[in-house]
Amino acid sequence: MTTSVCIIIPPSRFLIDERAFINIGALSVASSLEQAKVPVAVLDLSGVPDMFQDLGLFVAQHPETLWYGISATTPQMPEVFRLARELRRIRPGCRLILGGSHATLIHTAWKRAPQGRAEQAMEALYDAFDVLISGDGEMAIHEALALPVTSTGKAQLVDANKRTSPLFIHPEALDSFPFPARHLVDMHSYHYTIDGEPATSLVAQRGCPFACRFCGGRHSAMMRGIRTRKVDSVITEIEHLHTTYGYKGFMFYDDELNVNPGFETLLDKLHALQVRLGVDFKFRGFVKAELLTDRQAEGMYKAGFRWLLPGFESGSPRMLTNMNKTATRTDNTRCATIAKRNGLKLKALMCVGHPGESLETIQETVDWVQEIQPDDFDMTIVTVYPGTEYHDAAVRHPEKADLWIYTAPETGDKLYNKSVNYLDDSNFFKGKSRDDYKAYVYTDHLSTEELVAARDRADRQLRTALGILSPLDRVVEETEHSMGMTPHRNSGGKA
Repeated sequence: MTTSVCIIIPPSRFLIDERAFINIGALSVASSLEQAKVPVAVLDLSGVPDMFQDLGLFVAQHPETLWYGISATTPQMPEVFRLARELRRIRPGCRLILGGSHATLIHTAWKRAPQGRAEQAMEALYDAFDVLISGDGEMAIHEALALPVTSTGKAQLVDANKRTSPLFIHPEALDSFPFPARHLVDMHSYHYTIDGEPATSLVAQRGCPFACRFCGGRHSAMMRGIRTRKVDSVITEIEHLHTTYGYKGFMFYDDELNVNPGFETLLDKLHALQVRLGVDFKFRGFVKAELLTDRQAEGMYKAGFRWLLPGFESGSPRMLTNMNKTATRTDNTRCATIAKRNGLKLKALMCVGHPGESLETIQETVDWVQEIQPDDFDMTIVTVYPGTEYHDAAVRHPEKADLWIYTAPETGDKLYNKSVNYLDDSNFFKGKSRDDYKAYVYTDHLSTEELVAARDRADRQLRTALGILSPLDRVVEETEHSMGMTPHRNSGGKA
């Protein structure tokens, strides 16, 4: 009997609007299955009122489907565990696969220290699923489907997250896969816009070479190195999205666009594509602040970019040192100046709650953001996800078993981080309302409650000074952030 697979996109209840961007990672796995002639369906539970009702209907209508694969970030895990339990109840004998950034980062942390902080979280995954995939899923999914059933009651692991593995996707293999299977979801039920133009997302490169300590995957092979698609493949995908779905707005969900050696070639070909099609596209994407040049910015504007999103993170030099940002405040100011000089709007991505954070360092951030006058900004509280240095290099408090301490090596500043139960706690860095903001961290200067209050004051002060509406006052939440919700990065928060 031919294997039939359902790929589940789980809810993201913490977002104001769950239907801003499709899950490219899940749809890339689906397209790989289609390429191999494996029957596959996608159950998209983003934003549905009752996920159990939709799940029950699918199971009833597809009794032949044995395999269910879920791709999830860390904040989605409470809902994912609930989905897994419900599937066990209504589809006895089903086989459950978990992939995505949470499984990958928990496994990466566990490999570094099997009896360390990630041990309990890893055990929870082994107990709840039949197969775990660590790393990219396009090739690993086929290995997972071929695994025999065991009698241990514990999940089997497919480790595609090491460069020596035949399942690791090297740069030259990226373009061997078809485009994400967007035809398996309702694309037009997603409603993100760029300056009023309906937009969708795509990924031209995977990974980031930098070592910011708040960012997940710094010890993960699939996330740490850059793997770049060929420029012509990216151009073809954009043309396909325009001609098939009518999109003229595109959000590049690459970690940092301008680390790509072929970036300027991509810009030239984006411009040429629009000339050939006779349309004007609007693009938006993340950049690494200290790498931005006038030549890049000029090329970006000519190609149709209208918004840049640099992860500035802080206006405090000490905080930038503690997070190992590499960019200085001077670098960040220069980036903002270059963007404005070339007609590009700027969304400053800021974060508080790093080691040693205080009211004084938060005020430095507020003052600096006012100085650069961005067109928009985010100010979030750092979330310590598995795979970040803040998580993996922390040591247990000598007297409190549920408390961990990270110490910045350059300054000795400390960040205290409470343990999180991923089965129950929706651990996220930005949410639906002001009341949803939580801090699982504190410093020697600010308690968790004081940190939340300081973030709220800083956010209000900046929005008043700059005349920028809160996302809570907008119809659609702009869910991007340099630290989370990307297909391949899950950090404090890039889940």
